[in-house]
Amino acid sequence: MDNFNLFTTIAEMLSYTFLVRAVIVGFLVSLCASLLGVSLVLKRYSMIGDGLSHVGFGTLAIATALNMAPLAVSIPVVVLAAFLLLRLSENSVIKGDSAIAIISTGSLAVGVIVISMTTGMNTDVCNYLFGSLLAMNKGDVYLSVSLSIVVLILFVLFYHKIFAVTFDETFARATGTRTGVYNMLIALLTAITIVLGMRMMGALLISALIIFPALTSMRLCKRFSVVTICAALVSVGSFFIGVVFSFVEETPTGASVVIVNIAMFCVFSLLGFLKQFRTTREVFS
Repeated sequence: MDNFNLFTTIAEMLSYTFLVRAVIVGFLVSLCASLLGVSLVLKRYSMIGDGLSHVGFGTLAIATALNMAPLAVSIPVVVLAAFLLLRLSENSVIKGDSAIAIISTGSLAVGVIVISMTTGMNTDVCNYLFGSLLAMNKGDVYLSVSLSIVVLILFVLFYHKIFAVTFDETFARATGTRTGVYNMLIALLTAITIVLGMRMMGALLISALIIFPALTSMRLCKRFSVVTICAALVSVGSFFIGVVFSFVEETPTGASVVIVNIAMFCVFSLLGFLKQFRTTREVFS
């Protein structure tokens, strides 16, 4: 489409109040997920998002069955699950991937059983699984914006400590850094971000916001700070393009955002290959 049609489409899209809410929350959640994703990917713990999203689904199912506020119930439970995952991953018997599998499958099973015994597979449950822009009400938006801002502030304040425990946790511990505290902080921020993004992206797709932007930026960038900034730009840009595509083509929002992220990963991978090829050729020329 040409620029005029593109701007007209965006203006039409933003004329709907629920879409404005979704874009605001989506920007903030995408930004939080991408910043935390860099550390999680480098620590080889990127699938924590998938595990926590399944915990969130189980909690949302129980909250819906009991007519309780979904976000208010889910956030503390998912935070506790994140801390439990961290403790299990430090156990010599149960490592990170196994701990995630145990908790995620167990939570998903609990959620499915609760749903089958109460409301059944209705629209609300499908929204939690696959995401929906219509799932965000005004109260959810206020809570999501507030907590997203808190996550961003804490990440900025403790950026250097997070960097230290990400690259060399053993050295950081030797220099007196309380690595356990900052690992818990990463787990806490990740848990909050996962719950906030589930309403829009769905439990089955939210982990893509953590994994793809970090991996995409690493195709071209090498320094931690540059990778983090690039991941944030890729994440926010992919989210907005995905929402516009979803609005125009009437496709599911979460899936559209993930497809755009995959396309960005492919583009950055190609650019990274061309950059490496050019460097190699200059060395041997």
